Amino acid sequence: MHVLVLGSGVIGTTIAYYLAKAGHQVTVVDRQPGPALETSFANAGEVSPGYSAPWAGPGIPIKAIKWMLMHHSPLVIKPMLDAFMWRWSMAMLRNCTEAAYQVNKNRMVRIAEYSRDCLKQLRADTGIAYDERTQGTLQLFRTQKQLDGIGKDVEILRESGVPFQVLDRSGYLAYEPALALVQHKFVGALRLPGDETGDCYKFTRNLAAMAEALGVEFRFGTTIAGIEQDGRRVTGIRTDAGTLTADQYVLALGSYSTGLLKQVGIDVPVYPVKGFSITVPITDKSMAPESTVMDETHKVAVTRLGDRIRVGGTAQLSGFDLSLKEERRKTLEFVVSDLFPRAGDLSRAEFWTGLRPMTPDGTPIIGETRYDNLTLSTGHGTLGWTMAAGTGRVVADMLSGRQPEIPVADLSVARYA
Repeated sequence: MHVLVLGSGVIGTTIAYYLAKAGHQVTVVDRQPGPALETSFANAGEVSPGYSAPWAGPGIPIKAIKWMLMHHSPLVIKPMLDAFMWRWSMAMLRNCTEAAYQVNKNRMVRIAEYSRDCLKQLRADTGIAYDERTQGTLQLFRTQKQLDGIGKDVEILRESGVPFQVLDRSGYLAYEPALALVQHKFVGALRLPGDETGDCYKFTRNLAAMAEALGVEFRFGTTIAGIEQDGRRVTGIRTDAGTLTADQYVLALGSYSTGLLKQVGIDVPVYPVKGFSITVPITDKSMAPESTVMDETHKVAVTRLGDRIRVGGTAQLSGFDLSLKEERRKTLEFVVSDLFPRAGDLSRAEFWTGLRPMTPDGTPIIGETRYDNLTLSTGHGTLGWTMAAGTGRVVADMLSGRQPEIPVADLSVARYA
């Protein structure tokens, strides 16, 4: 069977790899000159199933107001006459209930935990290297109120069988000794020992090469213009290189899925939430993080990637704007300097931005559509890297007529009907 995958980010490339391993003929189409050159390029580097949680939760509306008033705000909303942005925001607010949070977090943890296991197996099978580390992640709390408020998350982690540790100062210093210089700033931490870290771009690029060795054709520099269909099935994908056809089609275009699907009457609530990162060369390894440290106050992750530190965070609602904002850079520089003041050379930091494809309930959209031969894989938000391997395996199983190893019916676009 010939499968056409739209998008060569970490999601599309991983799907292509697993489809090829299952024996399918696979073609991947992307407008960029290579894989993982958009949202997958310089994310925070976390493979964090334990930290998988929807942004929409109880108390978030009040917290959002406080965040926007902070000097180094983790949330920025640009006033825009964008009806879709406001509809998406209202849908997110409707998910800020205890009941919705429990449902959405359980869905996210399910696919994320499965994905981490798939990534481990993939690493064992292929030897793929991507500056990976398997030393867990550490969520740092600056106030006792933050630490006391983790009860609901811990309860879900316990129910899902996800290992965790609640640590005091001496406890978290055992895992991140460089924090000794600033330990007075934090009251405690939540450690997720099963989480991992790694460079998403390196992973995707190396996996694409492995996929090519299995026969996958990558058609880079090809712009997708539209979907052709006969009312029941997709009949082709219009591109600037002509119409491409296949037996099955998988759409993995992140934030750009929404506009393309709208052409064929499929409404997916995937909004581009802008994120930023800086990549800082390490100058003193003993003063750098061992793995990922998340500053809960500023919602910024600081991750060790080989001889570099990746600092990622901020959520900005501003449509498809990809301009770099100096204020956002200052926030990232503040956090890494506040946590690891002697670790790296900020004067040589590389500044980047990308668009996270977010759904209002936080859960990705994976599964079938009204068209018999069109499968969706989008809306992974901040967790595309975390959920990539599991998503690839699930989609390959679905298209191969195999029952996926985890329940996936509640991940389809049908949940928004």
